[in-house]
Amino acid sequence: MNDDERWMEEAIAEARRAAALGEVPVGAVVVRGGAAIGRAFNRRETDGDPTAHAEMLALRQAARAVGGWRLEGCAIYVTLEPCAMCAGALVASRVATLVFGADDPKGGFCGSLGDLARHPRLNHRLEVRSGVLEATCSGLLKEFFTALRRPPGEPTVL
Repeated sequence: MNDDERWMEEAIAEARRAAALGEVPVGAVVVRGGAAIGRAFNRRETDGDPTAHAEMLALRQAARAVGGWRLEGCAIYVTLEPCAMCAGALVASRVATLVFGADDPKGGFCGSLGDLARHPRLNHRLEVRSGVLEATCSGLLKEFFTALRRPPGEPTVL
């Protein structure tokens, strides 16, 4: 298992924590110098906060860990391609590398709908790697949304 897969497994564990709370299963881990300095999962429903995406919460935790907003030299591992808000935060915080699992064709802004992470007119650009453990990451989302649409009382088919 390479480092990208190792840290994506950590993000997947966070996504599973979100699903257990009824949140959309997205997880994120911020890594610097081979250590996790921030980790989180979606908490929009739990917190009643539209900005409580996994990436935003993990970035806040990482900033507290380093004592400032500049997260230079950090990589963030996210199970789903970040939205425009989160991509903007990654640029603003100077994260060096974004690694994500599943593409988000309806909301992703790191290659799908647009690309804030590598926009040539912005003052910072990230290295982006996608598709890491994609089947697992997208599978979590598919299972979650399938369960939401399942009629009450209908058994889960495994």
